[in-house]
Amino acid sequence: MDLVLGAAERYLLSMASDPVETDPQTYRVAFENERVRVLEYVDLPGHKTAQHTHPDSVMITVSAFRRRISSDGKSVDVDLPAGVARWLPAQSHSGENIGETSTHTFFIELKEESPSPLREPSDLGPQNS
Repeated sequence: MDLVLGAAERYLLSMASDPVETDPQTYRVAFENERVRVLEYVDLPGHKTAQHTHPDSVMITVSAFRRRISSDGKSVDVDLPAGVARWLPAQSHSGENIGETSTHTFFIELKEESPSPLREPSDLGPQNS
């Protein structure tokens, strides 16, 4: 028997490894309503996050930063300037600040149904579209 989940159930399942719970020292809820949740993330060079999950999101960088995003034995290095917006497809990962500057970014997490499931580790990190 296949289990079919609605949008709300998938969102709650994705929050099973909520970054606000796994890394409360670096993630905070800046805003939330029934359709979106906005997280602010701030860390220092060398900081590593625990494995956590993001639903489909838009990431907006406040500072320039360099990070390593890892999941299931695969990783990708991300180097982003300040003031850009990037699509972050639903994914589970951990992160490490591998640069020499703090990371400061906002995530606008979508609570509505995603047209696709969590991505494969090859799709780690932010995307241009």
